[in-house]
Amino acid sequence: MATGFTDDELASIRESFNQFDADRNGHITVSEIGEVLKALGESVPGYKIRDMVREVDIDENGTVEFNEFVKMYEKIRSSKVSFALADKAKDAKKLVQVGGLSEASAEGTTHSFSEEEKLAFVDWINYQLEEDGDLKNHLPVPEEEDHLFKAVHDGLILCKLINTSVPNTVDERAINKGKLNVFTMQENQTLALNSASSIGCNIINIGPQDIMEGRPHLILGLLWQVIKIGLFAKISLQNCPNLAVLLEEGETLDDLLALSPEEILLRWFNYHLKEAGSSRRVNNFTGDIKDSECYTILLNQIAPEDSGVDMSPMQESDPEKRAEKMLQQAHKIGCRKFVRPKDVVKGNQRLNLAYVANLFNMYPALKAPDGLPDFDLGDYGETREEKTFRNWMNSMGVNPFVNNLYQDLKDGLVLLQLFDKVQPGIVDWDKVNKKPFKKMGGNMKKLENCNYAVELAQKLKFSVVGIDGKDLNDGNKTLTLAVVWQLMRAYTLSVLQKLSGSTKPIKDQEIVDWVNTKLSEGGKSSSISSFKDPAITTSMPVLDLVDCIKPGSVVYDNVAAGSDEETLLGNAKYAISMSRKIGARVYALPEDLVEPNPKMCLTVFACLMARSKQIKS
Repeated sequence: MATGFTDDELASIRESFNQFDADRNGHITVSEIGEVLKALGESVPGYKIRDMVREVDIDENGTVEFNEFVKMYEKIRSSKVSFALADKAKDAKKLVQVGGLSEASAEGTTHSFSEEEKLAFVDWINYQLEEDGDLKNHLPVPEEEDHLFKAVHDGLILCKLINTSVPNTVDERAINKGKLNVFTMQENQTLALNSASSIGCNIINIGPQDIMEGRPHLILGLLWQVIKIGLFAKISLQNCPNLAVLLEEGETLDDLLALSPEEILLRWFNYHLKEAGSSRRVNNFTGDIKDSECYTILLNQIAPEDSGVDMSPMQESDPEKRAEKMLQQAHKIGCRKFVRPKDVVKGNQRLNLAYVANLFNMYPALKAPDGLPDFDLGDYGETREEKTFRNWMNSMGVNPFVNNLYQDLKDGLVLLQLFDKVQPGIVDWDKVNKKPFKKMGGNMKKLENCNYAVELAQKLKFSVVGIDGKDLNDGNKTLTLAVVWQLMRAYTLSVLQKLSGSTKPIKDQEIVDWVNTKLSEGGKSSSISSFKDPAITTSMPVLDLVDCIKPGSVVYDNVAAGSDEETLLGNAKYAISMSRKIGARVYALPEDLVEPNPKMCLTVFACLMARSKQIKS
């Protein structure tokens, strides 16, 4: 890592960093950064820390890794500017302080939220949902004061927004509409949160009551996750095959797939800058875009010829006025979203990233690549199973965010975090090699992590015959999936075991027996013999079980008669959403019931069993 520090200084910084990195997973939380800085003799106010975190925390996971921290510390040491609190009004982003918002935090604590982000999300919600007939009494959400936090209180907006990001995630029939009471609103919030989790949002420490009470920092955090997932969903070869033109010399399509959406957007941005003959390049969504020049060039490149977009903003010397004129150009092609002039000039990383992602989705403007052999998109698409596993991992709060199931697991760190969630304390973090990995010998460190992951899999009695660390490090799809599935299964059953108060692992047959007993006690005629029973195809065992756990919750008039694929899929969508609505953290997709996919069906029934135990306790 190239820095202005000597090796001894880096060692000292690492020592202070590690004091707060208790589990040795290579990163610390934003709230801990100030304490590390104090240990290094620097007193920096919270608002300044938040600003710096936005610049270095590219993956937006709310944590800071060692190399990111070093960049922050180096900036502090090299700057001669005073961090006196008196500078706050001048330098900080407009932050609103709200007190006592988290039940988990000590009384009197405060949480900050960005007014700029609130405005951006309000605009996006109004834009995305303006034609939804169910939201006539909700939209448009006013920008002023706390209207956003009140507007989401009944769960309707959240459910609808999730469906704009990942269509058909929430079955409309499962949403409570019309005149709502506290009970039906809470059901909607439960449905929204579990649905958000199923698409990869981390909802740990967020409950329905938090949203109903309008807790700003939690609501904005959740909204950002949902919006970002939707924005990034289209940045793929399947949606835009011409992305292949971004390949650099010597790279393959696999190399492109290994890039994060943020990295792909930077390449796309720079591709158009190069095509325009500009010498400018962007390496981030903060400092490199503040003068609006690169944005102006980009818009001029991607806009249709008859749109009227031009380079006139560059005639303005004042940065904020230039940003306004640049955004007026974006308005001509319907892309004035997420950022306002101040957000550009201040380099708001999150909002500028969203702005560029939306530009890409609307106008990728990529030529078909020359000289690239024909390729089958099916070979580079994400399977339903891969998507489910990836979303499950991300909902567990792993760091970094998993964009590519195989590439992002090659260093073993995500797998080790998951093992620690299956059985807390099983990972000895002193044995784990942390980021950043050096180019020379770095892969060996990653391989050691993968070998350790296999060792832990054996300890948990996973079936890993013929699997070694190299298979995970190489990204072997079949063998990586085998380990990931067993992790997901083990975690699901560990939750169930804990709720059941059992000292022994829960076996599959115990779940089947419980399902049938519950159905019989509830007066239902459905039953299952196993997790591959054809009866599951109708979704009736799931729906009946939901109705047994929460009597009267299923509206059977919503269940269509028939055995054609469309009918079966429609019933499965309703069954999955109703499971989530009563509080079951279900990750399976409707297609998993229709097949039926025994692995995913196991998780559905196990989650429902866990929810039933939870309600009773």
